[in-house]
Amino acid sequence: MAVGAVVNNGKIEETTSESSVKKAASNNGMDKDAFLQLLVAQMKYQDPLEPTSNTEYISQYATFSQVEQMQNMAATMELSRASSMVGKLVEVQTTDSNGEVKSIQGTVEYVTYENNKAYVSIDGNLYSADDVTAVVDETYQTAVDLAVAFINAMDKLPSLENLTLNEKDSVTTLQNGFNSMTSYQQSFISDSYIEKLKKYVERMAILTEEADKTEENNGTEETGKAEETDQNGSAQGSTEGTAGAGENL
Repeated sequence: MAVGAVVNNGKIEETTSESSVKKAASNNGMDKDAFLQLLVAQMKYQDPLEPTSNTEYISQYATFSQVEQMQNMAATMELSRASSMVGKLVEVQTTDSNGEVKSIQGTVEYVTYENNKAYVSIDGNLYSADDVTAVVDETYQTAVDLAVAFINAMDKLPSLENLTLNEKDSVTTLQNGFNSMTSYQQSFISDSYIEKLKKYVERMAILTEEADKTEENNGTEETGKAEETDQNGSAQGSTEGTAGAGENL
């Protein structure tokens, strides 16, 4: 199990992966080996005048067997729980040596089991399975990501009073994006932002209509000027033709 160190400004900086692995390795507690060592120490340093009875040793050994079975069962359950996370989006929270809580999110690539501890691999880094705080449904995460992207895009638009046709493509994209969402995805967007989008769409429709009318009026004026120019040209040609005929006579 390899955990890389990050060097920042000449100092080794503890990564979230390193913090998680260190904490898991130091949190072993009382295992069966420690229990056996205590039992051997008790036998070694017992009072020879009042030795421990065989019955008591048998009772303690039975307790030792129970501890071993419970630990094996716990290890199996931990590995099974960790294995069920493979391919799923999870969130990991761990505390570094400075007491700073760091959180990362990613898909579990595989699970490894070392020293009675299960570790999950995320983006090539190992984290203790105990530090996994949440398993996130992809449908839920997609809805959250879409809502965040939608809100950020809305916040980048100018105020309703300063809206111009330059933002028409942005408003249209937001409208089409919202309409393409499922009802579940739309439920992650607050009513205030939905109402805000409606006002922007309505305002953009008014601006577009006004621009079309202005363009239409300008086109009518240009047509009128062209017709007037043609009429003036025809009248002038007719006068010149009449004058030429008199001269010929």
